[in-house]
Amino acid sequence: MFNVSIRPLWTIADDRGRSLGEHVVALLVQVSERGSLASACEAVGVSYRHAWQLLREAEALFGQPLLTMARGRGSQLAPLGERLVWAHHRVQARLSPMLDSLSSELAAEIEKALAPDPDRLRIHASHGFAVQALKDFMERGGLAHELKYCGGAEALEALAAGQCDVAGVHVPIGPFEAAAVAHHRRWLDPQRQRVIRLATRRQGLITRPGNPKKIFGVADLARPDVRFINRQAGSGTRFLLDLMLAEAGIQAAAVRGYEQCEFTHAAVAAFVASGMADVGMGVEVPAREFRLDFTPIQQERYFLVCHADRLETAPLQQLLAILGSPDYRTAIDRLPGYAADALGQVQPLAEVLPGLQAPLSRARGASRGPRRSAA
Repeated sequence: MFNVSIRPLWTIADDRGRSLGEHVVALLVQVSERGSLASACEAVGVSYRHAWQLLREAEALFGQPLLTMARGRGSQLAPLGERLVWAHHRVQARLSPMLDSLSSELAAEIEKALAPDPDRLRIHASHGFAVQALKDFMERGGLAHELKYCGGAEALEALAAGQCDVAGVHVPIGPFEAAAVAHHRRWLDPQRQRVIRLATRRQGLITRPGNPKKIFGVADLARPDVRFINRQAGSGTRFLLDLMLAEAGIQAAAVRGYEQCEFTHAAVAAFVASGMADVGMGVEVPAREFRLDFTPIQQERYFLVCHADRLETAPLQQLLAILGSPDYRTAIDRLPGYAADALGQVQPLAEVLPGLQAPLSRARGASRGPRRSAA
């Protein structure tokens, strides 16, 4: 089994062709985390002397300092250094899931060329940190797989069309569940499909440290002094937000920044942390990673859907073994805002989503509301 790794690389050049040194941004990122240039050099793998040379060249390029040094206080980022670090975080957060999907696809193509493997597990899933952890466990366990991150509705559509073996989707718990089930219903088949339980997680409002603008609920998003960063149309988080706005009687146009979007929870957190927005909506994990405040507003379940006749196949059995392992359960429980929810348990679809038993006309009625995005 081959694992393909793709990482974003970016640099800056002026109109004279002078460019930022290869390790400058990495050094600044490590200084922001460690508070010491010496520790940053050790982490990046460059000498202290070479690091100073790179930083001096970079400061000459910009005409501004990137670091400030003070006796007894270590190294601190200057304002320009902070902007470069946040730019790095935004690049990583926005591109990583897409690059992970592409890496998985390329690895599958390479292995198909070397030795066609009909038992490769194809997973289409809404991006989440439980799935990200599952990807690592599948790679370590040697489970041949192909993972594509996409919206939950797109994943279920691919499952119904036979384009994948497992679809990952999240559904809110409580009053918004009926609308979510109705939205997905066209791709759900209670007779043929089964649910594999994964986790519950908290969605909430990600705000700057200390929540200076006192943003505690969806109603606050309509305030004129609040800048919002949204998720893209097609994401489950965008769909959930639209349901909440409709319930509160708030038009999308009243939310400053509604049309500006990022493609991952981490990218939303990075956008807020950089000061370009006051609040975004997402899960708790990246909020804690960026040392931001998090106000929970919705609990939801994340689960996997597959066809019942595939459950006894070797790839699905290997997947269930991973989900049932104590190590994977520990990995899920360590994620802020996540909890293992009957992890690995296989259940009938209608048992997990009782709303599927409602008449189709009623379910369609429940899905009326915001139509600009999908889960």
